[in-house]
Amino acid sequence: MKRIQLENSFFEGLNNAYLFNGDGPTTLVDTGVSTPETREQLEDGLAEAGVGFAAIEQVLLTHFHADHAGLTGEIQAESGATVRCHAADAPLVEHDPDAEADMDASHERLFDEWGMPAAAQEQLLAFLDGDERLNGTGATVEPIAPGESVAAGDEQLEAMHLPGHTAGLTGYVRQGANGQELLSGDALLPEYTPNVGGADVRVDGALAQYLSTLDSVADAGFDRAHPGHRYPIEDPTARAREIIDHHRERTENVLAALAEHEPATPWRISAHLFGDLSNIHILHGPGEASAHLEHLQAHGIVERDGREYRRIETDPDTTALFP
Repeated sequence: MKRIQLENSFFEGLNNAYLFNGDGPTTLVDTGVSTPETREQLEDGLAEAGVGFAAIEQVLLTHFHADHAGLTGEIQAESGATVRCHAADAPLVEHDPDAEADMDASHERLFDEWGMPAAAQEQLLAFLDGDERLNGTGATVEPIAPGESVAAGDEQLEAMHLPGHTAGLTGYVRQGANGQELLSGDALLPEYTPNVGGADVRVDGALAQYLSTLDSVADAGFDRAHPGHRYPIEDPTARAREIIDHHRERTENVLAALAEHEPATPWRISAHLFGDLSNIHILHGPGEASAHLEHLQAHGIVERDGREYRRIETDPDTTALFP
């Protein structure tokens, strides 16, 4: 497996694409954003292994976001590669008009439900409109099922569904030199905690799903993880538990903000959690606040009235909320 690092000034630091070459299908896991600069970097990294776009026989995607799937259509157009990802994310990789229209409609509805001011909505929509160029062209997708094994170069990879950050986020399990390893996409990152709630507004109970994902990763006992950004994670179990603890602390911060400012919208809670927001974080901030508020509501700790939330319990025991 060869890791190819790609510059990414749009999202969360260096992206990783992973090349599998050998007797089986020449396979690329994730592709980077669709910009000329990123394409050149990907081509250079592939060339070091004697591979060009035309030689790629298979693309496995962790999820639909532009910084992971943006160049997929261009690769498929040159090589005829089979493109695979989870069925939940496939329509957005294909740029299906109905799926994209549904996503846009969900954004507009939630911006209002979150209490996002008009000026912030305008700034965010302007950013998202400019961001469309990063998505590149659509690709024809063959869905991959959780637990399915697929040949990639000289290896076999097993698809592992890791929802939360997106509905269809999928990791790929491999047998590495040091034991069992996970290509984790954005489900497990070495520095940042992947956004939940805003990164994919289609996910119901986004925080609960993501906590379950983290618990599954921790229980699997992987010897190493290869994430979608930055550098390898040498202790995936510890990192997964660390992110669970982070969300436990964030939940306490949400409750503390409610105690001071209730009733409050997700936008107002987001302001207390993250301060002023710009660009994509205008989406991610209130989305994450909303995910935590929904998680608290599902456990009977807060209640929602219209766009606003208030506490039902003033001194809740939140231990049952986390694995």
